[in-house]
Amino acid sequence: QVQLVESGGGLVQTGDSLRLSCAASGRTFNTYGMGWFRQAPGKEREFVAAIGWKGDRTLYADSVKGRFTISRDNAKNTMYLQMNSLRPEDTAVYFCAAAPVAGPTLLAGIYQYWGQGTQVTVSV
Repeated sequence: QVQLVESGGGLVQTGDSLRLSCAASGRTFNTYGMGWFRQAPGKEREFVAAIGWKGDRTLYADSVKGRFTISRDNAKNTMYLQMNSLRPEDTAVYFCAAAPVAGPTLLAGIYQYWGQGTQVTVSV
C-alpha cells in the first residue's frame, strides 16, 4: 500500500514557476515508477511526466517538455515537479501516481495509487 499526498499548488501569473511535491508513505517507494497527471475543468485527465524508480529515466508530454522537470528523492520518499514558464493552459488539478513498474510510463491504467491532487492556477 502506498499513500500519496501532493502539495505546492497555488495561484501564479503567466511566466512564473512552481514546484509540486508528492510525499509517499510506505517503505517500497523506491520500487515504483512515479508520474504526474493533470485534469483541467471539463477535460480528460492527461499525462504530464513520469520517472523510473531509479530516477534516471524520465518521460514528458510534448506540451511541457523543456518547461517542466520531474525528479525524485528516494531517501525522502518524495517526488517533485518543477514547473517553469507557466502558461494559463497549465491550469489544472495535478495528481501524482505510483505504478508497480521500473521505468517511466504515460499509461494511466498502469498506475496503482493516486493522490488527491493539488490545484495549479495560472492567470494571464
